[in-house]
Amino acid sequence: MQSIFFCFSCFCTAKVGKTSLIMSLVSEEFPDEVPLRAEEITIPADVTPERVPTHIVDYSANMAVSPQANVICIVYSVNNKKSIEKVSTYINVCCSCRVPLILVGNKSDLVEHSSMETILPIMNQYQDIETCVECSAKNLKNISELFYYAQKAVLHPTGPLYCPEEKEMKSSCIKALTRIFKVSDLDNDGILNDNELNFFQRTCFNTPLAPQALEDVKNVVRRNMTDGVKDNGLTLKGFLFLHTLFIQRGRHETTWTVLRRFGYDDDLELTQEYLFPLIKIPPDCTTELNHNAYLFLQSVFDKHDKDRDCALSPEEVKDLFKVFPYMPWGPDVNNTVCTNDQGWITYQGYLSQWTLTTYLDVQRSLEYLGYLGYSIIYEQESQAAAITVTRNKRIDLQKKQTQRSVFRCNILGARGSGKSGFLQAFLGRNLQRQRKIREDHKSFYAISTTYVYGQEKYLLLHEVMPDFDFLSEADLACDVVCLVYDVNNPSSFEYCARVYKQYFIDSKTPCMLIAAKSDLHEVRQQYSLSPLEFCRKHKFHPPQPFTCNTTDAPNKDIYTRLTTMAMYPVALISFHFDEIFVHTRLRCMCACNRCTYCLCQKILKLELLRSIKAQLHRVVFNRHMAQADLKNSTFWLRASVGATVFAVLGFAMYRALLKQR
Repeated sequence: MQSIFFCFSCFCTAKVGKTSLIMSLVSEEFPDEVPLRAEEITIPADVTPERVPTHIVDYSANMAVSPQANVICIVYSVNNKKSIEKVSTYINVCCSCRVPLILVGNKSDLVEHSSMETILPIMNQYQDIETCVECSAKNLKNISELFYYAQKAVLHPTGPLYCPEEKEMKSSCIKALTRIFKVSDLDNDGILNDNELNFFQRTCFNTPLAPQALEDVKNVVRRNMTDGVKDNGLTLKGFLFLHTLFIQRGRHETTWTVLRRFGYDDDLELTQEYLFPLIKIPPDCTTELNHNAYLFLQSVFDKHDKDRDCALSPEEVKDLFKVFPYMPWGPDVNNTVCTNDQGWITYQGYLSQWTLTTYLDVQRSLEYLGYLGYSIIYEQESQAAAITVTRNKRIDLQKKQTQRSVFRCNILGARGSGKSGFLQAFLGRNLQRQRKIREDHKSFYAISTTYVYGQEKYLLLHEVMPDFDFLSEADLACDVVCLVYDVNNPSSFEYCARVYKQYFIDSKTPCMLIAAKSDLHEVRQQYSLSPLEFCRKHKFHPPQPFTCNTTDAPNKDIYTRLTTMAMYPVALISFHFDEIFVHTRLRCMCACNRCTYCLCQKILKLELLRSIKAQLHRVVFNRHMAQADLKNSTFWLRASVGATVFAVLGFAMYRALLKQR
């Protein structure tokens, strides 16, 4: 809260002393001359106990209360029965402002009795009334207390927390404190042990509790309820009882400090600033979770994986999301990530879903991390500390390397071409398992990990709806494109050809053609070019046969190839196939004499290189050399020179290839 506006109002007989109260507070003495109405007074933040600027405004009966008012003090005179009798009327007028009300009985120095017996029934009738204070502007009695209670009513109101009639906390307060308990229960055993209590205390109040103080707190709970302490730790019931006790004893600020530290506002709702911290994402950049975020999510998984089977059962998922106001994951998530044989989300699938959410909708990911208490547990300023914004893709292309961990592959194809099967095969599901998926539980996304050069990367597959005329920017924005056609459908390939020529022929996005359902009979496609001829014409690899109609899990080599193409879009991978696929698939599949492989083969066949290779082979690898030759220093000199020449020529070839490309 930036500042507090106190409105002193008098809707009854004049001369009740509201202006005198204000003047006495400011000057700390009773004024000799009192104006009809005091000017607006601003008290600096460094003077007030709560370090909040305070504005005091003097209102009279014929003035409308400012909508900026945070609290209204209704002043009456304790020696004036008429002003006391009309208090209810004035309260009804102020209740429309929906702010706390303070009843102020002034001129207590003129009577020997108290007006509280008359005021208490009125206070019980209206929930907006925080308290009633009897004071005297003349002898300064309870003047400072009046402003303390008024400030407290704004910063630490009772209304949202407690119901005086029922003498218990309101349901919204119980719900908020229950979430706080679950977030603070780091091992999810339903008990706050000494370490967790100390962490909670340090988080909220910046100081740990002494061992004796911890025991005193638990002893208070033990004396008042039987199930408040268990295994020398505080249960949820004990935790709620303590806060009820704080409120009943007038220590609202303790409960409010806890609530606000965990992101709640005055209405006991998580604030927008807490759930959605500001994060700047430049164009052509993506969002990923950083290392600390994955460690936090791993701890959350371990916390709720009670049977330690590295998978979350439906009950465990429900328990994990109890700190959320709604269930964030629907049944489609189980068909978006990897699951075990029972259909439960595995540890890898759990991390993959978080990665997917962060990539597609970082604001939603920030919201989810806020519900789980990331910034509190990891003592960060906000959840934004969990997000890494990658550098611009153009810079990656220029430097021909990337530091990203998540790559997106959009899958396009005609209806029935096998796109959904290709997605589900990435999650290890063959055709038999895919047929068990309900239509309303299907997902247009699939995400899992692949390994490129020994590095773990996430590949995100997105099935694009086959609407050729209405492909949006989101449908086209990706790192690699997968064009899928059905080898058994003669009209299937035409859609892939049209999409490529319309949207990707001039794009730098690498493309791969998938010949799906390769276990079926291949028919001639009704297009001017065959798929193989189309690939040769547009200089990308031949159609890759694929089928998910297998007895075991489908082969995943093709997904590794897609990830590699996304990582190295300029080189198009040809030069690196021998390292990636362990030389098993290294052959010129296009015979175009233009790709990097063909150029390398032509250079390696040069007579000069053949002679150098033969000399080195004869000198270095000849097993029949005499022992005397090995000791000859001339031999080692010749071998070194030959190796150096070979290295220089190899580097020159590499530079020449780069320039040519």
